[in-house]
Amino acid sequence: MSKKDSKSLPDAKLTRRKFLTAAAATATGATALGFPTIVKAAGPINLRFQSTWPSKDIFHEYAEDFASKVNETSGGDLKIEVLPAGSVVKAFELLDAVNKGTLDGGHGVIAYWYGKNSAVALWGSGPAFGMDANMVLAWHYYGGGKELLDEIYKGMNMDVVSMLYGPMPTQPLGWFKKPVTKASQLKGVKYRTVGLAVEIFKELGAAVNPLPGGEIVPALDRGLLDAAEFNNASSDRLLGFPDVTKVCMLQSFHQSSEQFEILFNKKKYDGLPAELKSLIKNTVAAASADMSWKAIDRYSKDYLEMSSKQGVKFYKTPDSILKAELAAWDKVIAAKSAENPAFKKVLDSMRAFAGRAARWQNDTNVDYKMAYNHFFAKGRG
Repeated sequence: MSKKDSKSLPDAKLTRRKFLTAAAATATGATALGFPTIVKAAGPINLRFQSTWPSKDIFHEYAEDFASKVNETSGGDLKIEVLPAGSVVKAFELLDAVNKGTLDGGHGVIAYWYGKNSAVALWGSGPAFGMDANMVLAWHYYGGGKELLDEIYKGMNMDVVSMLYGPMPTQPLGWFKKPVTKASQLKGVKYRTVGLAVEIFKELGAAVNPLPGGEIVPALDRGLLDAAEFNNASSDRLLGFPDVTKVCMLQSFHQSSEQFEILFNKKKYDGLPAELKSLIKNTVAAASADMSWKAIDRYSKDYLEMSSKQGVKFYKTPDSILKAELAAWDKVIAAKSAENPAFKKVLDSMRAFAGRAARWQNDTNVDYKMAYNHFFAKGRG
């Protein structure tokens, strides 16, 4: 395109404002005919968010990435500021703060609200009937999950708007003092996890403490924990896991399909102009894709850095432990379904979707590891 041609293109922000001005003028005329007046907000709308993550964690970076996309795409009409965990409330208090309007919104994971209703943890904990995190998001938006979550929040008297995004890769079993080779070695271990994963590890005999992210490594360092998991190579490295232990067990079913949650105070969200609501929903989808791409780049780099420069030894969790997790999960979901009708309702919906979606994925996808080994396995030896 020539310089002359580029000048002929309209400035996006200017064009948008001309459209809004014209729309406002049209609305003024429409009032005389009995239509409601559309009034453009004077100046930017400012929203204060908080994440459930420390400022140094890549998860907080994801929260800021989402806010930046909204701020840029809105052309300055909407500005979201994101504070790190603890700035206004503690991580596990975020949902209540957004509900009350203490915060306009937040960024976290719904497993953190497990204590309010065990059903919400199904979006992030457990094997999800063989679905990965992206498939769980597919169930959420196209298989009835969103409607169920909205129903649960309403039953909890939480006046919030929830938007799930950002599929996470499978999370490690965790960081240990020495490699774990069998499930019996988990008995009596002081272990950190959250959500329904707490119940899985209790079934396996561990003594579980569901600490928020920023408190895990200090607890490991002081001996208050024997082992712990958080999420991924980048977060684990930034939080300092390699400074207190050098053994990480990869692969687990306790949180193999988790995703992030963006929360809005419902009154605040409902008060936004329709065009900004639409912008936010579309930006959530864009941020979801960008987060998953960024994760692949950053996690792989930090994984190799910990292995090559920090002396961390990574081990695959033995299949016997993975099978023990699945057996423990069977007991957990049977007990929770019996005591909580909402839990069973969500579980049944997820199972129905997974029955076809996971079958399709397993039958369709090629074994990527075969290709990787073809090109790289000799070099790794």
